[in-house]
Amino acid sequence: MHRTRVRVVEDALDANTTIARANREEFDRAGVSVVNVMSAPGAGKTTLLERILAGDGLGGVRVAVLEGDVQGSLDADRLASLHVPVVQLNTGNGFGGECHLDANMVRSALPSLALDEIDLLVVENVGNLVCPAEFRIGEDARIMVSSVAEGDDKPLKYPLMFRACELVIVNKLDLLEHVDFDLDRFLGHLEAVHPGVEHLLVSARTGEGVDEIGEWLVRLADRGRARA
Repeated sequence: MHRTRVRVVEDALDANTTIARANREEFDRAGVSVVNVMSAPGAGKTTLLERILAGDGLGGVRVAVLEGDVQGSLDADRLASLHVPVVQLNTGNGFGGECHLDANMVRSALPSLALDEIDLLVVENVGNLVCPAEFRIGEDARIMVSSVAEGDDKPLKYPLMFRACELVIVNKLDLLEHVDFDLDRFLGHLEAVHPGVEHLLVSARTGEGVDEIGEWLVRLADRGRARA
């Protein structure tokens, strides 16, 4: 029974890898860079995106958002109000209510995305600290958002999430004086599980560090346009 279960998991991951590769080929043909934004629920992904998209830190980069949730469109509605193309993808509608986006789900949304008209696709994954790290979707890079309200032990408790990303954002710095969070301890744990990974310290509420995220995304978009 145990061997059968492992085989099923391996088959699912192999199939996901194949579809993710097909997604990647479509993105490359269109010159679109894709970033997969992951976090626990409430870490501040949507508020960060609002800050970035409402400002001018992305210059002339044309952005669209693929918004992943189990149900509802609250976050998508917030981002769409900024006049950015947003496609809602609910895992509870025909995908079994999964706690993550996988490559097939993203592929199902591609007909709704005008890839030739964008430079950067931001995929806001379902809030979860386990499953999103296991499923590639054809992205160029992954961002992990962790807030100071979650505790400084998260890299040790969920190491795969922090190993699977190219950038770690420590959000809600404005709350540091109100929570039991040791920033140096967190960064030490992060270095232990993913040595040398780039990190940014930000506050979506005050805007601290948000410009640096924008600059990082512009560099990512430039690489995609260069490929095209």
